[in-house]
Amino acid sequence: MQEKKLSEKCGVIGIYHPEEQVASSTFFSLFSLQHRGQESAGIATTDGSSIYEYKNLGLINQVFDEEKISKLKGNISIGHTRYSTTGSNNLANSQPIRVSGVNGDLLIGHNGNIINTEEIIELLDSWGVSTFSTTSDSELIAMMYVNAPGSNWAEKSEFSMSKLKGAYSIVMLNKDSLICARDPNGFRPLVLGKFREGYIVASETCAFDHVGASFIREIDPGETIVINKNGVTSSLIKNNSAKSLCSFEQIYLSRPDSILDGELTYSRRMSMGEILAIEHPVEADLVIDVPDSATAAAVGYANKSGIPYVSGLVKNRYVGRTFISPDQRLRNLGVRIKFNTLNSVISGKRIILIDDSIVRGTTTPQVIKMIRKAGASAVHVRVASPPIISTCHFGVDTGRLDELIASRLSIGEIKEVIEADSLEFLSIKGLERSMNYKNNYCLGCFTKKYPVPVQLEMDKMKLEERV
Repeated sequence: MQEKKLSEKCGVIGIYHPEEQVASSTFFSLFSLQHRGQESAGIATTDGSSIYEYKNLGLINQVFDEEKISKLKGNISIGHTRYSTTGSNNLANSQPIRVSGVNGDLLIGHNGNIINTEEIIELLDSWGVSTFSTTSDSELIAMMYVNAPGSNWAEKSEFSMSKLKGAYSIVMLNKDSLICARDPNGFRPLVLGKFREGYIVASETCAFDHVGASFIREIDPGETIVINKNGVTSSLIKNNSAKSLCSFEQIYLSRPDSILDGELTYSRRMSMGEILAIEHPVEADLVIDVPDSATAAAVGYANKSGIPYVSGLVKNRYVGRTFISPDQRLRNLGVRIKFNTLNSVISGKRIILIDDSIVRGTTTPQVIKMIRKAGASAVHVRVASPPIISTCHFGVDTGRLDELIASRLSIGEIKEVIEADSLEFLSIKGLERSMNYKNNYCLGCFTKKYPVPVQLEMDKMKLEERV
């Protein structure tokens, strides 16, 4: 829901081209991933002899201009846009992060969240690595790789993966290579593409379209890819972990024009709405959505129910996604400037309001009040995902357990709090059906059953004391 609420940690890009300067392509590819994080952005490049980098707080088009891009020379690059699920929002924690170790210099862009930071810190300390420049778990991953044993990056990555636990889709760069890896569970997406004579790796396929690249395939869980002048090499660890792609990638996080797990995300979201209409029909005059994340589900609900879909809420597209503001006061203010109602469309109508999820439950009642003020005679809320009853530990900032409204209230109690005429959620079975579930998704925030053991609560700022 537009509280908002859920943020996936980051978006990452990696590009290799044997002959072209790639900073500009990196910028445009990264721009397509702005939805994955709006706190900071950065790009690093190499021309084979030197590494160039620039990063800053802010949106991608605020951080970069033509002059800054022109100074990022080279044919290999990585890019990153960040939302802080671990570590505070400051320039030091912005990425790419540069580290040095026995394997030379390395820069990293990371999407995800590792859950065994204490163990990694102890291991690094045993190697004589005890000084850190950030409070981000991404630096720990980079330090692992840059000090890992092995005769090549495949062996170093295999060793690092044997120690790291949690979610990490990463792009790394040294003077002559682009190194990419995805954790053994595949919590976060990572895809490989081709353009002209070069290659591109990104969090989502939508990043390929902006630079004319074509989608090749998903990078497999537990896979490491190295791209340099010698070509493309791939290695896959012996993996006993079940693929556990975050279900919220399908529900909300990924752009609707991205291909995820073999299918267009928009189509999966339409299916969620269709199944929601089958599970929870209600008599009404119009179906409207909370734009834009619930649009596909609303279209699906309308198609299946036969109730017309209209745009009843207008979104101010120049307002950032309100979950980026980490304090609750700003979240509450955000909805007032983010949406407006089409009063003549809504007035006198029984409304079905479709949203993708309800997390904290702070924005939903404000939206309902806006719709009632516009003259709606009834507001029935239908949510295209199950109730969120537990926190995420793998890169989605759901907040603390006591902040999750469904962890402490029943659906009936939530209905009273948000002042809806009725409230229903998509069932877990319905979600599984819409995603073509084959034990290949993490549903931990809905079921409390996680693919790997986790602590009940993990503090987002737990690494602050290191520095």
